[in-house]
Amino acid sequence: MAGNTFGTLFRVTTWGESHGRAVGAVIDGCPPGIELSADIIQQELEKRRPGKGRGESPRREPDAVEILSGTFRPDGAACDLTTGTPISLVIFNRDARSESYDNLKDVFRPGHGDLTYQRKYGIRDYRGGGRASARETAARVAAGAVAGRLLKLYGITVTGYTTALGGVRAGRRDMEAVERNPFFCPDDEAAEKMAGRIQEVRAQGDSLGGIVEIRATCLPGLGEPVFDKLDAELARALMSIGAVKGVEIGAGFQAADMLGSENNDPISPTGFLGNNSGGILAGIANGDELVMRAAVKPIPSIHKEQQTVNLRNEPVTITVGGRHDISAIPRIVPVCEAMVRLTLADHLLRHLVLLETRRTTGNGSRKSE
Repeated sequence: MAGNTFGTLFRVTTWGESHGRAVGAVIDGCPPGIELSADIIQQELEKRRPGKGRGESPRREPDAVEILSGTFRPDGAACDLTTGTPISLVIFNRDARSESYDNLKDVFRPGHGDLTYQRKYGIRDYRGGGRASARETAARVAAGAVAGRLLKLYGITVTGYTTALGGVRAGRRDMEAVERNPFFCPDDEAAEKMAGRIQEVRAQGDSLGGIVEIRATCLPGLGEPVFDKLDAELARALMSIGAVKGVEIGAGFQAADMLGSENNDPISPTGFLGNNSGGILAGIANGDELVMRAAVKPIPSIHKEQQTVNLRNEPVTITVGGRHDISAIPRIVPVCEAMVRLTLADHLLRHLVLLETRRTTGNGSRKSE
């Protein structure tokens, strides 16, 4: 199966299945000398785990990460440092109950990848979805934590939060509120309504979708025209998350209803006077804040009866049991953050190569640093 590696210079390969022994990631291209420990990665993984008030999943995984390679603590150092060699991360599955899926091995669940995996490969891992399971995203979050350590050295930060869940929308952007409620919502009042909506839909045996917004400070110059535009790469990264069905940058789809005079961001001697571009022009970061939004579909595993077919293509009905969240939000928020971090880390290294080339050849100024 191809397509398991992401990035050009900062490369990440994820591996493992939902009900296999473990999931994990191998990171190649991380520069040496960066402080890194399992505890640092664990802080990000904790955001992805179920928590009170979120429609908690009965599957209880500790998601304890282990660093198998790529770090070393020199004499006198206060923390392990990356060595520049591949960093291998593993997260063992401790609470997989594969028997819960035995009744699904001959039928295809609506909204899942069961049918497409079967048709493409002639075989599928029906135990929780295998590689198509959201369990795989734990490895992305772990790798994204490593990318975050690199970005931190250059003052680049990435923050994600929930702006909508089940039709409830945040009316404010109070970033302090993001850590005060279980939905990572920047509006405490909206978060309370989201909690009520979760309970309402849970009683109906259904599920919910929503919107995640991600903002990032960014160095000017990141992005590689023409096909590797930064916005194109960010959209690809976010769309690679299984539950994401749409991505917009800056004004996004609203730009289609604007006049050019409204959409263009005026430029002054002190910088841009608007940010409809979302911090990217011609595929290159302009130094403003990056602003992205991801549309998240409802969890496809629901307790309501649905129409489907079996392996013999016979019509049947199905009710999906097992242990499932009501919504991918808020656990998907750190996954979105991770994919943005991985994208920016990769483009940062590519940009640093360009700057070094310009320095050694004497071609151009270094103002973009």
